[in-house]
Amino acid sequence: MDNCYRETWKVRIAGALNLVARAAGTEMNVTTDMITAEIPPKPELGDLGFPMFSFAKSFRKPPVQIAQAVAAILTAEVDISVKGGPMDMTGVTARAEGPYVNIRLNRALVAAETLARILKEDSASGDFAFGRPGTLTGSRIMVEFSSPNTNKPLHLGHLRNDVLGESISRMLTACGAEVRKVCIINDRGIHICKSMLAYREYGQGKTPESEGVKGDHFVGDWYVRFHQMTLEKSAAGGNSGGNSGGNSGAEERALEMLRQWEAGDPETVELWKLMNTWTVEGIKETYRRTGISFDQYYFESQTYLKGKEEIQKGLEKGIFYRAPDGAVMVDLEAENLDKKVLLRADGTSIYITQDIGLAIYRNQDWPFDRLIYVVGSEQQYHFQTLFSILNKLGFPWAKNLSHLSYGMVNLPEGKMKSREGTVVDADDLLDSLRDMALQEIREKEREEAVGDPAGIAEKIALGALHYYLLQVSPQKDMLFNPHESLSFNGNTGPYLQYMGARISSMLRKESSFRKESAEGTYRPELLASDAEWELIKALASYPQTVADAAAQLDPALLAAWIYELSKSFSRFYHDCPILSAETPDLIVSRLTLSQAVLKALRDALNLICIPFLETM
Repeated sequence: MDNCYRETWKVRIAGALNLVARAAGTEMNVTTDMITAEIPPKPELGDLGFPMFSFAKSFRKPPVQIAQAVAAILTAEVDISVKGGPMDMTGVTARAEGPYVNIRLNRALVAAETLARILKEDSASGDFAFGRPGTLTGSRIMVEFSSPNTNKPLHLGHLRNDVLGESISRMLTACGAEVRKVCIINDRGIHICKSMLAYREYGQGKTPESEGVKGDHFVGDWYVRFHQMTLEKSAAGGNSGGNSGGNSGAEERALEMLRQWEAGDPETVELWKLMNTWTVEGIKETYRRTGISFDQYYFESQTYLKGKEEIQKGLEKGIFYRAPDGAVMVDLEAENLDKKVLLRADGTSIYITQDIGLAIYRNQDWPFDRLIYVVGSEQQYHFQTLFSILNKLGFPWAKNLSHLSYGMVNLPEGKMKSREGTVVDADDLLDSLRDMALQEIREKEREEAVGDPAGIAEKIALGALHYYLLQVSPQKDMLFNPHESLSFNGNTGPYLQYMGARISSMLRKESSFRKESAEGTYRPELLASDAEWELIKALASYPQTVADAAAQLDPALLAAWIYELSKSFSRFYHDCPILSAETPDLIVSRLTLSQAVLKALRDALNLICIPFLETM
C-alpha cells in the first residue's frame, strides 16, 4: 500500500492513542514514529494493520483493550478526522482484531486516486512520475561497479556485479538522486603482464581481427596460455621467445615485464597499450549488449600513485606511524580491525593506498554526498579498513561510504577459475541463452508473430539472466541455472516479459472493440471485486517499494513486487472478463486498470534492467 495511506493513518492512530492516554490519566505524547503499519496477513482482515503491543506498558492496559479503544474513537470520529485531511477517506472503516487496529479503505476512492496518478504523465518530460517517491531528491550519489581487469573478458560474476550496479543506480535516480556511475578499469599489475608475456612469446603477430574474435576474448586466451606455460616442464631448446630456460621461469619473466612497464620501457608500454585497447573495446561491447553504461571510467594506470601524499599528511598529523622497518602503518584495533600497512618500507604503495587516493580524487572530481562500492563479499574487511582510514583522515563524506557486498554466483558445474580457462564468459553465456530462447520461439512457431526472432531472443535471454541474478538478495550466494532462468512459467524474467506482451496484445485488440467501448465511461467504483482490489493495492504500493529497494540497495524487493503484480494481473484477467465485460462502463474501467498495470510494469522492468517486449 502506498506510503501516503500509511502516513495518513499513522496520524489518526496517534491522535486516537493520545485520546486514550488522556482518558486513562497517562501523560504521554504519541507521535507517528512510534507507530508501526503492517499489511494484514489475510485480505479479509483489512488493508492496513496497526499493532498496539508497544503501548501496553505505558498505558497499563492489555494491547487488546487499547486496540478496542482506538477503533471506537476512529469509528466515532472518522467523518470529523477526514475533513481537511490530505485525501478523502470517506467510507473507511476501523475495527479491532485482537491486539491490532485494522483499517479497511474505500476501494473506489483508492482506485480513482491510484489510477489517476499512474496514468497522468509529467506534461514537460513525459516521465512516469508515479514511481518516483522523491526520497533522495537533492542528494548526489556515486556508484562504482564492474571493475574489470584487462587480462580477460567479463564473466558470470561480473554480470551479477554489473546488473546490481546498474539497477541500484536506476532506482536511486528514480528516488530523486543525482547519480554518477563510475568504473575503475584495472589495467596494470602482474596479472596484465602475464597475458602480455604469453602473447609476446607465442603470439606471432596475431590480432583479434586475424583470429575473428572479440579483443577481450583474444587477450583472455593469452592469460590462459600463460597458466599453461607455468605447468609446462622446461624444454630443451627454449621457446619461441628465445628463452633457453624453457618456461620454468615464466613467473619471473612476467615480474621483469612489470618492472619494465613501471620503468617506462617503450616496447613494453606499446604492447601494454595495444592489448589493453583490445580488451577495453571488447568489454565495452559487452556493456552495450547488456544495457550497462557509465558516466566515467577511471584507469588504475592513471590513479595507482594517488594516495601516497595523503598517507604522508596523515603521518605528519600523527594519524599514522612509522614501523621499525620504515613502513607507514595505521592502528585500527580500536575499531576492531588490525594494524595495516599503508606504505611499504621502500615507499611504494599497496592496494588500499590506491583506493584511499582514488576516493579523495573522485570527490574532488565530482563532490558526492555518498559513494557506494559494488564489490564481492570477499572484500568486506578491505572496505571496513578503507572507510575507517578515510574517516581518520577527517573527510566529512567518509561516513557516507558504503559497500554493497554481494555473494558468489556459480553454475551447477561448480566454481569458475579464469586462470585455468574454465571461466564462464559473459558473451558465451548470453549467446547460449539467446540460442535457447530462439529455439523456443521456433518450436512454438512464433517467428512471424514476433517479427525479429533473433532480436527478441536476445532480449528474452537478457531478461532471463538479469531477473535470475536480481531476484536473490545481493548478500546471498547463488547458483545460476540457465535452463530454469528461461522458463516461461513461474518466477522468471521471461514470465514477466510475457505478462507485459500479453497486456500489450490485449490493448491492441481494444481497437476492434473501440466502437462498443466508446459508449462507456471510466468509473473506478466499478472496480470493486477482490481480484481488482488486490491489483489496485499492488499498484498503490509501487512508490514505496521503489523507495524501500533504493534505501536497502536491494533490487530483489522490486523483483518480488513485479512478480506479485504479474500474478495479481493474471488472477484479475482470469476472474474479470475485460473486453467481454457486462457493460461498456465496465469494459472501459477494466481497460483503464490494465493500462495502468502496463505502465507500472514497463517502468519497474526498466529499473531492474529487463527489456520490455510488446510481442513474444
